[in-house]
Amino acid sequence: MSKIVATRRVVLNVGLGLTMALAVSGVISPAAAREKLVINSYGGAYEQIHRKLVIEPFSKKYDVDVQVITAYSADALAQLRAQKAAPQFDVIHFSGGQEVVAAREGLIAPIKPDELTNAKDLYPFAIEGLSRGEGPVHAVAAIGLLYNKEKAKKPEKWADLWNADYKDHVVLTDLSNSYGLLGFLMINKVKGGDLTKVDPGFDAVKTLLDSAVVVATSPEMQQNFAQNDAWIAPYAQDYAYTLRKAGLPIEFVQGAEGTPAVYLTANLVANRPNQDLAKKFIDFSLSAEVQAGWAQELRYSPTNKATKLDETVSKEVVYGPDAVAGLVRFDPVAVDANRAALVERWKKLIAK
Repeated sequence: MSKIVATRRVVLNVGLGLTMALAVSGVISPAAAREKLVINSYGGAYEQIHRKLVIEPFSKKYDVDVQVITAYSADALAQLRAQKAAPQFDVIHFSGGQEVVAAREGLIAPIKPDELTNAKDLYPFAIEGLSRGEGPVHAVAAIGLLYNKEKAKKPEKWADLWNADYKDHVVLTDLSNSYGLLGFLMINKVKGGDLTKVDPGFDAVKTLLDSAVVVATSPEMQQNFAQNDAWIAPYAQDYAYTLRKAGLPIEFVQGAEGTPAVYLTANLVANRPNQDLAKKFIDFSLSAEVQAGWAQELRYSPTNKATKLDETVSKEVVYGPDAVAGLVRFDPVAVDANRAALVERWKKLIAK
C-alpha cells in the first residue's frame, strides 16, 4: 500500500511541476483560457449605460473579458494612428464621423453584411458605410429644436427660429460644440447654403444675435432654460430628455426641413488577431433589444428596424421609416476639413 501511495505522490509531483513549468514559460495560464476584447467608450452616463446594455451582457454570454478604455472620438482616432504598427483596440467607437478617415487610412477593417446577423434589420443608412470599410451605425443622436412647452408654441421648422413669437428667447450653441456645429450647418442649408457656401448661414445667424444668447456647453444650455427664460434652441434630442429628467418642460421637434444627426458607429480595428470575436461584439450592439435599451435610457434613436419601443419613448426619438427618412448627414470629411475655419469665423461673428 505504501508503495502505491508513494507512486501516486511521484505522479502528482511530476504533474504539478510540469504545469508550473508550462505556466512560467507562457504555454498555458489560467487567464489564457478566457478571451479578451479591448474597446473604447465615452465615459460618464454614456459609459454606464454602455456597460449595462452591451459590455456586461456580451461578456457573460460569450464568457470573455472586455476591457474598456475611456476615449472620446477624436482621442480614439489619435490613439489608433499612434498604434498603427501595433494596435491595441479590437473595437473602436466613433461619434464624429472619424470612421470615414480611419477607413481611408487603413486603421479599421471592412465588415461584410453577411458577417452581421442583424445587418438585414438595419436601415440602409446604417450599413451604407460597410462598402467603404466603415463600421455600422448602432445609434443616432438627432439634432432639432428644443422648446419650452409651457411658454412657447410648438415650432414646426428650422425657419421658426426667426419667428417673432420667439424673439429674445432663442439660444444658439457655439460651433466648438459638435451639436452647435451641426445645428449651424442645418441653418446654413435651410438658408440655401452648403459646405462650400456658408455665407447664407452666417448671414442668417447675424440677424439673430441681437436677440439671442450663445452658449458653449450642455450645462449652459440647461441653465438658460432653467433660469434665463430660454424658449427655443437648436440642440440634441437626447439632451431634451436630460432636461426633462431635471424637471424642465422641454420637448424636441424634428424641423420640417430635415434632421441633422450624430451617427454613432462601431468599427473593427485592423490587424488584430481576434476579429471574429470583435465582429460578434459589434453585431451584439446592433440587436433590436440593445437599441431599445439605448432609446429607453438615453433617447438615442435606433437604427434597427425591428426595435420595439413603447408609445412614450417612440415619440421622443427618431422612430419609424418616415422619421428616419428626414435624417440629414453632412459629409464628415468635408465637415472636418472645414471645422477650424467655421469655428474661427463664428468667433469673429459673435465677438462683434
